Amino acid sequence: MKRAVRQIILLALVLMLVCVLHRAISGHRYTMFIQVPEGAAARGVHAVADRTRRLEVAQSEMRGEYARVEVEAKRRGDATVRVVTASGVLVAGERFRVGRFMTVYDTKTGGFTDDSAVMLAFTLFCFSVACIMLRYYFSLRWPEYYANNTIYAAGFSIFATLTGALMAYVSVRHLLFPADYPMLNAYREISHAGYQFMVATQPLMLAFAAAMAVSNAALIRHEGPGLKNMLGILVGVVLVSGEVLAWFLFRGLRRPAGRALEVFREVYATVFIYFECMLAGAMICALRSARHVPDYDRDYIIVLGCRFRTDGTLTPLLQGRVDRAIAFKAAQQAATGRRAVLIASGGQGSDEIMPEAEAMRRYMRSAGVPEGDIRTEDQSVNTYQNMAFSKAIIDAEMPGAAVAYATTNYHVFRSGVWAALAGLRAEGIGSPTRWWYWPNAFMRECAGLLKNRWRQEILLLAALSGFFLLLSGVLNG
Repeated sequence: MKRAVRQIILLALVLMLVCVLHRAISGHRYTMFIQVPEGAAARGVHAVADRTRRLEVAQSEMRGEYARVEVEAKRRGDATVRVVTASGVLVAGERFRVGRFMTVYDTKTGGFTDDSAVMLAFTLFCFSVACIMLRYYFSLRWPEYYANNTIYAAGFSIFATLTGALMAYVSVRHLLFPADYPMLNAYREISHAGYQFMVATQPLMLAFAAAMAVSNAALIRHEGPGLKNMLGILVGVVLVSGEVLAWFLFRGLRRPAGRALEVFREVYATVFIYFECMLAGAMICALRSARHVPDYDRDYIIVLGCRFRTDGTLTPLLQGRVDRAIAFKAAQQAATGRRAVLIASGGQGSDEIMPEAEAMRRYMRSAGVPEGDIRTEDQSVNTYQNMAFSKAIIDAEMPGAAVAYATTNYHVFRSGVWAALAGLRAEGIGSPTRWWYWPNAFMRECAGLLKNRWRQEILLLAALSGFFLLLSGVLNG
């Protein structure tokens, strides 16, 4: 990821340099469009600058109802360009400001010198960032794939692509129709981008919320009510409520929005769609990890424990994990002749009659796994300890061994993240689970993964707030 970040920073610097060079070549000229009254063009109008000599008119001509005026900046300060008839009668005029570096700012339309070049550069930047993130994502190999940065790469590539598509639209439209589509229109399109994306993704979000509600209803019917069994319903309610709130903020309010409300709703919509992209990234990573099958070269297979029945037998969830590990071990031995050792990993809970590792070991023995091919790790109480304590066993027997771990499909990616944090290079094997259990558990995993990035997301929120505060100043100034 550091390399990708360096590439993005370098790209930004190169595009800034290109804009500066383009500005140096094109000079301090700015093309403005001043609307003139109907019929005035027939009287032979032309543009003149005021006597401050801060601007000099290089060329003027009529384009329909607009006077197209090309000016060149000479000195800093406020200036006025007037459109007059041949006899000197004023028919239209606008004020401008010449800023630092002889940049002309159009106070009415929001335009500035070389604005089209800047917008096109930012469009290229967005699409390039998306390509860099996608390239980084597809360059990852197992087990390096298991990382929070992988989610960020997948999610941000979607976000950058959407932003680039919007920028391409407003840039091309402003470039082709500068008079009818000035920069203020482009600013408004950009400031409302979050809401427009929310509208575009609304059918998908509503379908997703409905699917989560259906799966949770089945889960509650099988396992009973409980807060953890209602996560999917809660997520669906949040998504629907978020869409309703966005509609109210952008469409339901009758009074004009003040600057504070304007900033709030733009930040809200953009952050909402950003987290939709991050959620999509987490789902992409988790689904790909669940389908991955390691090469048949493993020396050890760690089986991650979970609760079992009070009589010591395995629940379908835990049995699925053990069966998946046994099946992989058998397939590897049949394909390559290489025997893998199973490590049953899991401690004893306060309400369990034995360690989870022992319950799994007994099941493995009943399934025909030789005692010599089984190790037990019975002290861990969470996934991180599963990986760390199992790594200690492996390092004592065979340092540098090739390792896999078996867990339920929705848990593969996040387990890989914990393995990496424990210093264990391992690839996951996912076991299937029932359709009504999978979505709720999957959402818990996504929430846990996104929670690990809370510091970055706070920084993002601060940056977005600053951006829209600036944009609001332009629109309402």
